[in-house]
Amino acid sequence: MTTAKSSRPPFDPELGAILASFPEDIQAVLSIGPEDIPAFRAVNRSMRPEVELLRRGGAVAIEERLVPGPQGAPDLPVVIMRPTRGPGPWPAIYHIHGGGMVSGDQWEMAETLAGWVDLLGVVGVSVGYRLAPEHPHPAPLEDCYAGLEWTARNAEELDIDPDRLIIWGSSAGGGLAAGIALLARDRGGPALAHQILQGPMLDDRNQTPSSHELDREGFWDRTSNLTGWSSLLGDARGGPDVSPYAAPARAQHLGGLPPAFIDVGQVETFRDEALEYAARLSRAGVPVELHMWPGAWHGFSSAAPQAAISQLAIAARTAYLQRVLG
Repeated sequence: MTTAKSSRPPFDPELGAILASFPEDIQAVLSIGPEDIPAFRAVNRSMRPEVELLRRGGAVAIEERLVPGPQGAPDLPVVIMRPTRGPGPWPAIYHIHGGGMVSGDQWEMAETLAGWVDLLGVVGVSVGYRLAPEHPHPAPLEDCYAGLEWTARNAEELDIDPDRLIIWGSSAGGGLAAGIALLARDRGGPALAHQILQGPMLDDRNQTPSSHELDREGFWDRTSNLTGWSSLLGDARGGPDVSPYAAPARAQHLGGLPPAFIDVGQVETFRDEALEYAARLSRAGVPVELHMWPGAWHGFSSAAPQAAISQLAIAARTAYLQRVLG
């Protein structure tokens, strides 16, 4: 089934101007086909933050480590961030990076994570995972699950309160975080207190109006989405045999999942699947806080944090964490 392209809502004027001002190397990867994946990865690598800035004047201790991956698979790189003030145990945020399943690493969103470590007094663990298309499903999912198991198993060493373990992901990381929440429920794995799904990539079927609205507009348009899902799932994409752990929108039963914070831009490919997932979680009895940011394109609050609408989105996520962590 395909859905005809529909007219889209307008971009927020400030975000639209910022999008148009991006340099040429970023403009070149706003819409990607398979041949553009190397360039997309190079752009992401070029945006890695300086570690010294992440230390926030000594408030945050940062450690890189390799931890065991799934059985028979390579070790996983993780970045561990700890507050330097006072003793724990601290709540923990387990972070899964985005990148459309084909790009990114454990340093993505590090500025945000370091800010929460400093402000909220949490331990942050950000995991790197094998990328598609070289490593299709279930490699990314199982890597992220193995990292979560390692984090929970080593809670005492990490000075983590295992009863306050939160999973957070944006974009592809949001989809993986939702899949990990399902997997942890079904395997009887680590207990998650909350899931934060930021512009999550949830549905491989590309049947919603928003999955067809953007064609070389915004960031992560319909071409990019087909590239990401095809890289992860190959010929199975859109067919009847895709696992709900790979594409959580396919999950039949959403009861028993942790409370969720979900936010999404109004003008992005993932809008409709995020809104529907939030509604289905609610109908399954799961507490949900939902935000749709008017005129916002995918990834707006990390790519354009200075914009007024981005500031509201950043504040809403932080306020949610402050509230649920007490």
